[in-house]
Amino acid sequence: MIDPRETTVVAADDASGATVAPRAHRTPRWLRAIGAVLVWIVIVVSLAAITALVLVPRVAGATPYTILTGSMEPDMPPGTIVVVKPQPFDQIRQGDVITYQIESGKPMVVTHRVVGVDVVAGETRLVTQGDANDAPDALSVREVQVKGVVWYHVPMIGYATNLIDDQTKGIAVRVLGGLLIGYAVFAGLSLLFKRKKVTI
Repeated sequence: MIDPRETTVVAADDASGATVAPRAHRTPRWLRAIGAVLVWIVIVVSLAAITALVLVPRVAGATPYTILTGSMEPDMPPGTIVVVKPQPFDQIRQGDVITYQIESGKPMVVTHRVVGVDVVAGETRLVTQGDANDAPDALSVREVQVKGVVWYHVPMIGYATNLIDDQTKGIAVRVLGGLLIGYAVFAGLSLLFKRKKVTI
């Protein structure tokens, strides 16, 4: 009598006389398809982020800044990156969102909406206010303080980009971009030259 626990699987002969090996366990096709879709989503999103936050600003002469406070909620919550494009002072209009230096020549900046125009000692200044604030800012903004008008913004990415300095960020972007492009080329060539494997 044969003990089932000692039964082993052996190769068998098919009708043609060829030896057929037992089928190896394979990942279900639907699971492989889901994995491929997720990989491509990551690639597309990463490339889109690199394009929006690095390539486009550099080509257009714009500068990205990170929103750190809640004064521009709900549209621009903390962690939002705003891409700011220079614009002539006399072309800035009420309703525009601008980024400006708190003090001229100092690195600290604020991003608020223009809610009016003021004239102080013959000098035109902009009255600003955060969307979430109840009152306009105490000091109006001079032309020399303005860095530019917000062109577009991307939420929730600013905190991650603030963790690394500009030099490391540039290296990381180039490396990540190269890896993503390399993977995309590899995946495309694999699909192009893939052949069905036939077990004999």
